[in-house]
Amino acid sequence: MSATVRSMLEEKGRNVVTIAPDTTLADAARILEENHIGAAVVCDAKGKIAGIFTERDLVRAVGRSGSISLSQSVAAVMTKNVHCCSEETTVNELMEVMTGRRFRHVPVEKDGKLAGIISIGDVVKSRIRDIETEAEQIKAYIAG
Repeated sequence: MSATVRSMLEEKGRNVVTIAPDTTLADAARILEENHIGAAVVCDAKGKIAGIFTERDLVRAVGRSGSISLSQSVAAVMTKNVHCCSEETTVNELMEVMTGRRFRHVPVEKDGKLAGIISIGDVVKSRIRDIETEAEQIKAYIAG
C-alpha cells in the first residue's frame, strides 16, 4: 500500500517557507538560497495561497529580461495556478501528478490552509523506503 502525504509530512515536518507577492525576485532568490530550497509558496496577506515561486520561475524571468528582472515582484513571474494536494493523497497519486505535469513541488492544503509542501525528493525517499521494506519482508518470508 502506498504511503500518504500525511505520513511524509509527519516524518519531514510541516514547515513551509512562504513569501509575499510583492517580494522582489532578488529577495526571493536569497530566501531560496538561504533555506536550501527550490520553491517558496506565495501567500497573500490573509495567508491564502496565491502562487508558488520556483527556481524555474526565476530562470525564466532572468532569461527573458536579464538582471533587470531581479527588481520585479514575485507576483509578476510566479506560477499562479498552483496544484495542491491533501494529506490523504497517496505517494503513487502524487508521483503521477508530479511526473505528468512536471512539478517538483506541491503544496499541501488542509481545511483551506497551507499544511506543508512535498518535493519530488520527498516522494523518491518515500518510494525507496517502501521498496526497502518490501525487500526485507520478502527476505524474511523466504528465510522462513
